[in-house]
Amino acid sequence: MKFFVDTAEIDQIKELNDLGMVDGVTTNPSLIAKSGRDILEVTKEICDIVAGPVSAEVVATEADAMLVEGRKLAKIADNIAVKVPLTWAGLKTCKTLSDEGTMVNVTLCFSANQALLAAKAGATFISPFIGRLDDLNMDGLELIEDIRTIYDNYGYETQILAASIRSANHMSECAKIGADVATAPASVIKAMANHVLTDKGLAAFLADADKAGIKIV
Repeated sequence: MKFFVDTAEIDQIKELNDLGMVDGVTTNPSLIAKSGRDILEVTKEICDIVAGPVSAEVVATEADAMLVEGRKLAKIADNIAVKVPLTWAGLKTCKTLSDEGTMVNVTLCFSANQALLAAKAGATFISPFIGRLDDLNMDGLELIEDIRTIYDNYGYETQILAASIRSANHMSECAKIGADVATAPASVIKAMANHVLTDKGLAAFLADADKAGIKIV
């Protein structure tokens, strides 16, 4: 499973990229606003750091305006994936941009039907939102399973990009289900390394080494 980091913070992206823990980046207007930077400027900088897809989202809601914005974003770098919402206008934009050879990430997916439409419109990525479904006492991971089944049944090449991930457990569950990609905040990706037994074992090893006077250098 590929890891995308969901942020527009350059330092976080560089740290994970240097460790080989980033295969791409996802951004959205909220993350760009949080960074306090110009969308075109920060997106270009991210594209220069990461070799994989960098999702940059349109802010228009009508298809014609989305297309104008999408084409402008696509010119930033070859690894841009234009992000559009899963609305009828977004699907129209997806179809046109995909036909032009631009990667498209269709976002805000909350049902298998929506994911099916995105695949038929030629989406490169479909972004089902796990955490936001969980917030409504619905099973976000079940949606990932449903989309995986549908796509495998018919050979759709659209990649399942699990989004709105809130925990390290979400990451491993998505991997078991067969999501192609999971995008998460840097804090969640780093939390995957944590385990109480690792901490306990390390403390015991260090205590024994101290008692024995073990030194490497």
